[in-house]
Amino acid sequence: MRAEAGYWSEIAPAKINLALHVRGRLTDGRHALETLFAFCVDGDRVSGTAAVDVSLEITGPFAEALGSGEDNLVLRAAHALRERAGVRTGAALRLHKCLPVASGIGGGSADAAATLRLLTVIWNIDPGEAAAIAPELGSDVPACLLGMTSRGEGAGDALEMVTDAGISGSPVLLVNPRVPLATGEVFARWDGVNRGPLGADWRQGRNDLELPARALVPEIGDVLDWLGKQGGANFARMSGSGATCFALFDDEESCEEAAGACPPQWWHLASILR
Repeated sequence: MRAEAGYWSEIAPAKINLALHVRGRLTDGRHALETLFAFCVDGDRVSGTAAVDVSLEITGPFAEALGSGEDNLVLRAAHALRERAGVRTGAALRLHKCLPVASGIGGGSADAAATLRLLTVIWNIDPGEAAAIAPELGSDVPACLLGMTSRGEGAGDALEMVTDAGISGSPVLLVNPRVPLATGEVFARWDGVNRGPLGADWRQGRNDLELPARALVPEIGDVLDWLGKQGGANFARMSGSGATCFALFDDEESCEEAAGACPPQWWHLASILR
């Protein structure tokens, strides 16, 4: 976290699912998942300062795709934390939206989590209050609040930290065909087949949502094929419910070369995993 011209600022890093196994249904109706979360060093950015009321300004290349109404996850996170902690002041918040919306890389969840971290500083409250709020905002928000490599079970919100030398520091290229894809639509097309647990080697895992996502957005197959052909790429998979896919690279130079060659009609982000 850093201070800029009177505003505190917090990164909302892009999330990827290195593997995502759908195992069935929980008693509350949500899907039972086993997943491995990893986070980039880059993403959206939330900044803010103390104010009388809670407000939100959205800027950035994807600002127009995101509403600023009360259903925005940044505002929902702020209001929920304020109510829980009994805070009487507000905050003037700014969201610089660099990540595409409805893209499987946790943009909204990461923004909510960054807002929670930011407001615990601005309002000087216990971070435990933010952790208590996170699951109410979405299944990915607890992982995004942690912001470190972790295994998720339950609905993805029961977390265990993971240390893997093959993840942290890996160059990664995220590519999205610029087609928004709603998570609910993808889960609705999942065939209901339990294909087995996520083992210790995530590279041997899978993303059970890839096939239903590709049925909705065939361009996902084109992105994965392109990523797999890039020099230095050693692993490629779709993230979350799509349509963003990613590749890990042997070195930053190969990753940057692939980023420079990315078809112009696709969105891309070259980064490093935390």
